[in-house]
Amino acid sequence: MSSSNPYPEPDVLKVSVLDKDSIIFGFHLTDYMIRDILTNIPSLSYAIITDKNIAPLYMQTITSRFDIISDELFSNKSIPTKPRLITYVIPPGEQSKSRVVKAQIEDYLLSQCCTRDTCIMALGGGVIGDLVGYVAATFMRGVSFVQIPTSLLAMADSSVGGKTAIDTPHGKNLIGAFWQPKRVFIDLAYLDTLPKRQFANGMAEIIKTAAFWDEKFFVMLENGEQEIQNAATNKDGGVEYQGCNLSTRTSSQSLLLSVLYEAVKVKAYVVTHDERESGLRGILNFGHTIGHAIEAILSPELLHGECVSIGMIKEVEIARNLGYLNQVAVGRLYRCLQSYGLPVSLDDKKVKDLVGSKHCAVDKLLDIMKVDKKNQGDKKKVVILTGIGKTLEKKATIVSDEVIRLVLSPAMKVKPVHESSFPSVRDITLVTPGSKSISNRALVLAALGAGVCRLKGLLHSDDTQVMLNALQKLGGAKFEWEDDGETLVVTGGGGILQVPNTELYLGNAGTASRFLASVCTLVQPSKLTEQNKHTVLTGNDRMKQRPIGPLVNTLRENGCDIKYIENEGCLPLAITPSSIGFRGGHVSLSASLSSQYVSSILMCAPYANEPVTLQLTGGQVISQQYIDMTIAMMKSFGIETERLNDNVYKIPKSCYRNPEVYVVESDASSATYPLAIAAITGTKCTISNIGTSSLQGDAAFAVKVLKPMGCNVVQTDTSTTVEGPPIGSLSPIPTINMESMTDAFLTASVLAAVAKRDSNNERVTRITGIANQRVKECNRIAAMVQELSKFGVQASELPDGIEIHGADISALKSLADGVNCYDDHRIAMSFSVLACVIPGGAVINEKKCVEKTWPQWWDTLERKLNIELQGVDIEAGNKNSLTALFEIGRKRKNTTPGKHNTTIVLIGMRGAGKTTLGKLASNVLKRKFIDADVYLEQSLNTTIDDYVSTNGWDAFRTKESEHLSTLLSQYPTDYIIACGGGVVEREVNRILLKKFIDEGGKVVHIVRDIEEVINYLNEDNSRPAWGEDIRNVWNRRKILYEENSNYEFNCMNITISNDLVTSNVIDLEKWKRVEADFIRFIKFLAGEDTNQVTDGKRSFFLSLTYPDLTVALEHFTTIMHGIDAVELRVDLLSDQSSSNSSSYHPPVDYVAQQLYLLRRHTHLPIIFTVRSQSQGGKFPDNKEKEMFDLLHYALKWGCEYVDVEIGTSRDLVTKLIRSKGHTKIIASWHDISGRMKWNGDEVKEVYKTANDCGDIIKIIGVANELNDNFALYEFVASLPSDSKPIIAINMKANGQLSRILNNTLTPVTHPLLPVAAAPGQVSVHEIHSARHLLGILPKRNYYLFGTPIKYSMSPTIHNTGFAVLGLPHQYHLFETDNIVGIEPIIESEDFGGASVTIPYKIGVLKYLDEVSESARQIGAVNTVIAVRDKDNKRRLVGDNTDWLGIMYSIERALGDSNSSYQESAGLVIGAGGTSRAALYALHQLGISPIYLFNRTLANAQSLAASFPSDYGITVIPSLSEPLSSPPQIIVSTIPATADVEIPKEILKFTEITKNKMGVIVEMAYKSRKTKLLQVAESFGNDRWIGVEGVQVIVEQGVWQFEKWTGCRAPRNAIEQKVAEKYTA
Repeated sequence: MSSSNPYPEPDVLKVSVLDKDSIIFGFHLTDYMIRDILTNIPSLSYAIITDKNIAPLYMQTITSRFDIISDELFSNKSIPTKPRLITYVIPPGEQSKSRVVKAQIEDYLLSQCCTRDTCIMALGGGVIGDLVGYVAATFMRGVSFVQIPTSLLAMADSSVGGKTAIDTPHGKNLIGAFWQPKRVFIDLAYLDTLPKRQFANGMAEIIKTAAFWDEKFFVMLENGEQEIQNAATNKDGGVEYQGCNLSTRTSSQSLLLSVLYEAVKVKAYVVTHDERESGLRGILNFGHTIGHAIEAILSPELLHGECVSIGMIKEVEIARNLGYLNQVAVGRLYRCLQSYGLPVSLDDKKVKDLVGSKHCAVDKLLDIMKVDKKNQGDKKKVVILTGIGKTLEKKATIVSDEVIRLVLSPAMKVKPVHESSFPSVRDITLVTPGSKSISNRALVLAALGAGVCRLKGLLHSDDTQVMLNALQKLGGAKFEWEDDGETLVVTGGGGILQVPNTELYLGNAGTASRFLASVCTLVQPSKLTEQNKHTVLTGNDRMKQRPIGPLVNTLRENGCDIKYIENEGCLPLAITPSSIGFRGGHVSLSASLSSQYVSSILMCAPYANEPVTLQLTGGQVISQQYIDMTIAMMKSFGIETERLNDNVYKIPKSCYRNPEVYVVESDASSATYPLAIAAITGTKCTISNIGTSSLQGDAAFAVKVLKPMGCNVVQTDTSTTVEGPPIGSLSPIPTINMESMTDAFLTASVLAAVAKRDSNNERVTRITGIANQRVKECNRIAAMVQELSKFGVQASELPDGIEIHGADISALKSLADGVNCYDDHRIAMSFSVLACVIPGGAVINEKKCVEKTWPQWWDTLERKLNIELQGVDIEAGNKNSLTALFEIGRKRKNTTPGKHNTTIVLIGMRGAGKTTLGKLASNVLKRKFIDADVYLEQSLNTTIDDYVSTNGWDAFRTKESEHLSTLLSQYPTDYIIACGGGVVEREVNRILLKKFIDEGGKVVHIVRDIEEVINYLNEDNSRPAWGEDIRNVWNRRKILYEENSNYEFNCMNITISNDLVTSNVIDLEKWKRVEADFIRFIKFLAGEDTNQVTDGKRSFFLSLTYPDLTVALEHFTTIMHGIDAVELRVDLLSDQSSSNSSSYHPPVDYVAQQLYLLRRHTHLPIIFTVRSQSQGGKFPDNKEKEMFDLLHYALKWGCEYVDVEIGTSRDLVTKLIRSKGHTKIIASWHDISGRMKWNGDEVKEVYKTANDCGDIIKIIGVANELNDNFALYEFVASLPSDSKPIIAINMKANGQLSRILNNTLTPVTHPLLPVAAAPGQVSVHEIHSARHLLGILPKRNYYLFGTPIKYSMSPTIHNTGFAVLGLPHQYHLFETDNIVGIEPIIESEDFGGASVTIPYKIGVLKYLDEVSESARQIGAVNTVIAVRDKDNKRRLVGDNTDWLGIMYSIERALGDSNSSYQESAGLVIGAGGTSRAALYALHQLGISPIYLFNRTLANAQSLAASFPSDYGITVIPSLSEPLSSPPQIIVSTIPATADVEIPKEILKFTEITKNKMGVIVEMAYKSRKTKLLQVAESFGNDRWIGVEGVQVIVEQGVWQFEKWTGCRAPRNAIEQKVAEKYTA
């Protein structure tokens, strides 16, 4: 070896593509590659293009070796000239695969005088290869090109085939060319530096290729996972240049090279035969049709290979649904992908953690799939597998949208047979999948046995996959597949096990957890390593709640070293091998909770150090039949167990001897579902492989349950046939003990739900003996009671069972939200049985959970049982529609699509206000409220104080955990739950809360000043004393509350009583502000009203620049004139004790205080901004983590907008976006340097990045001259019409024009602010004035039409508003005796709108183009709006704001909350036109009944009759008449001079309800204090709130103003001017 060549000569493999050996494989190929390129691709210039991640790893080595080797070759005349090497490094990531970066590379090459005699080398992953390949294809019309892939994905896929491309805003890879590389050097040594996730990303492509091409290749992947992973991480390393030649290549490296070589060889063959993708090449897209659609939504959070992995599973599920593929093949692919760390479902925890709130709506996926290049017109194509290594066609196959939707949808609608379009099938024969119970036992026994056993009929499901994976990791056996996966060949290890390299994650597989707990104790101490000292058994959150204590106690007592890692009695476990191990001898075990504990000990007993005598204790043994099953199976594997009296078993010390073949029975529990469908639909079904000879207790279901219910049953040794009676004819079973078939109780329950009346006129079924079902995948008994009740079926829990009252099928309800399955397969399948007869059918949520035992259940239901199914996307079904323009709802309701009805859980210290606020939330959101402490007391039938006194705090906390689990599982939607203060003390509760959050739940931490809490608790005797200082409790819990909540609400110095808010306990005005803020907060969380600015509306936000907002409170209403949102500049905040150093940033508690101070004084949406120093703010640049901590708090605090700087860490930005909920992200960029040009490339890249991560894009430049504003304007105008909202502005005085032209959320200042937030900021008044001068905002004239109108306040209201906001408009009075007189006015071009009063509220209708729904129901128009579209075409719209004036006057009086008057009565006095608006307003508030009084009774009756009956209007003949519900809200619409006596009896509401106030709205205003208001005052201001007529006029005028102008009215200025005129 020469000194110039430090690399040994490599042993390489070559693959031919397009008849050229251009693909070269090996390890450490650097020297080989350079020599080959210089010799065989001669050029004057060589250019290496790479990215900033790869360059530091390999560039120096390659360039230095290039110089040495080129010198050597030139000196020995192997090459004619000494070439030059240039390099260019670009930013990493998909965003570089763009026109801009392509142009930058080309410009660089041109600047280096590169010509056609240039060879370009792409060093990097797929992005580099695609981009640089496209550069090579177009530079000088095509130059030589070499691929040097550094990622496994690029090696296996993108580097081979000649496809090159860049992305555009319209999609990925839409512009490109076919350009074949001269060489592809696949150097596997590069994989040493590849992150594990990226390695798995590439393995997806390799697995994909094997799956559709060659089963032998696939088997290599199935059996070689550990070796391949070892090769990738170079675990066998230690030798320099290991693998370079055969003498140093390890078996792991050889295997990795082989599978990569096979994958590339397949692709090369396909490319050679179909280079331009006319047919065969489409086969390479297996998994990509759906995978690409997923990637389009979930990128960049999910990698390409991860999306393709999920896509592959979905596409084989399509093949299975169509009947082309069996479950065996699906299961094999599923297991293989999982073994390499790839996701197989969008529901995988890894996927959810990565993508956060992003959702793959089925309709969206189908829309994306429309543009797939493989499609035939609008018909979608999918590669259909018929087996591993086999496809239906050597190309993609057309598949209907209906089938794709069925597979992709997360929920399934089952249609009833009597409404189905499918033909009826009366007689069906089925074979059910293998038994889960037998499959799991067989796997354990065969793995522990000696010799080879062929397992046939094994269940291919989630549960058995978990067991198989765990046994493989324990090294207990060797597993191989035969007969296309129908047979599992197990070479047993004879009980010799090892500590696995990783924890054993079991998901929710309870059987596996219990069996493996004993199996892991058999690992010998000799199998320990320094890295792996114990085996960890763990699972999902539900598994961490399921009990395993009795089994662990027994194993510990027998010498096993087992520790609980988190919670006593539950997984995870750490099991350490010891010299004693499983000792044997006499073993005692409590078997009253689960027979699986017994089976676990029995199966491992032969490997104990001594023969085992097992004594079962604890009373009646549960599920004896499963113990008998275990003993029978042990006998089949060579071990006989002797059963003695008194539940004693003797097991000899021995080793299992594997039978040559063991056939797994079909699952008898699963067989109950098709048999039950026959029973409930009156059809016939035969299960051909379950009969009386079965080992399983559930095989008796037909005889013991279905026959007594009225079915004809025939059962042989090997088959069961059931024929049901006519639909609706099943009989109840008064009492049945199902202890021998507990899993089948769910099937029996749904049949009992439709049982007819028996001879005793009863239809009740009582099922007992099923207590163990409370500790299964969920509390199944409670779940059945809950879900049956949704259909209108009465059911209740028994101590060890369930009682069900049958109902008529016709009376069953169809559910809008579907059945909650609690991730339990048996609940899903049982309710799919019931859905077969429910009118309208039923939606089964979480359809995927059936994969635990019968993955193809839905296929079987549709294809074999002929039940019509329809895929349902629950997320899409819950989308809210936006309110129409003129039907402005309560507080400009702004909703966002998604699942908004998730239960909201409140946590926090006792006394923080959880109950009070929880009841308020319940009223506001119309949801049920549960106080968890009250719920617990009712369940325990005692008080918490007494329970703690008797049983202690630990026992109470245990009960609290049990009830929390029940509450969260039974009430996941539509509830408000207030938890006890100590709920976060136990780890199991914290796990439950975090799981609830992970699944989309909302947990709110209610915060209150700890001193106020202490004062409250010192007076509260309703709960037991802690025996600990309250401050210490708070200090301990504070961080726990924060970590286990995703939202936070601060009551901030407000005293709240235990149950009610009363004026003599708190400051009522302060409470009103807290209440109003909480209502906003809770509606925001629920997505009911996100309080955000309507897209497309011209809007402004005010940047607050105060270091402390306290000093600004007196100016708040003034400085916020005309603005739509307010920006809290967190970086400018500073508490008085703060340092002025450049490293200062405000503490979280101070920011929270300032935010809530702002919240209490404005309803406007808040923009939460932390501006860094480099972006023009004050927050330290080196405190990026602290910045994002604050931004995450902003999300927790429910801020409507959060400003995120796109120049910060992408990982931090991505993590923030995942948690954003309904908050909108403003993705911002400030060009402080002033170098960015609006017509340059940089702004395009900035825009693209901001567009990827923001809901709103904010780009701020600098105007050095006036033309910079025009360049900005042209940039914005060039964006597509459906682009996201953009804030595009130039700073400095020269940039003020850009602020005037900006449409969305223009930042403004106000003269009262201490300083403008940015140079060049102007006020709302200045912008409006400037827009008028520029001709953008023309003057409009507004009028009041009516007579008499001389003394109207309307001109004062509107002209004041116009003047304050700088609007050029004018409001006039137009009094006329004939409505015809208004015609010239409304036809005028400058007509903007009008107020309409008597006598023209009806007459004006003939001039209008449309009328709002509110005006139509009220029957009168008081507002005319001239609406102009983008083409300035005008139409006149009639509306009514009288009702808004009335409604919001009431809300303001009572603190903006309908909780104060919900379910209260109202009274309207008068029957004129205004009375109609009053009735409409009270109805909108939810008030019922509404009493109506008028002196002329007939007029009142006529008015009431004109409204719908659901208004609940009751006409009363006299105000003195006793009323069953005294009114809380009274609206008088009669003149102040009317001679109507107001009896005090009508105001007795406040005497009856001491803790509520009443409101009287007086519509007359010429006399300020009318009789009615005077009577109210006599009761005291703390009982009745009077609203004067002038207040209502102002309120409705404000709404008119805002409808006309689109601007928020300057309310305080208007009120001041009106008051001055009114009192003048």
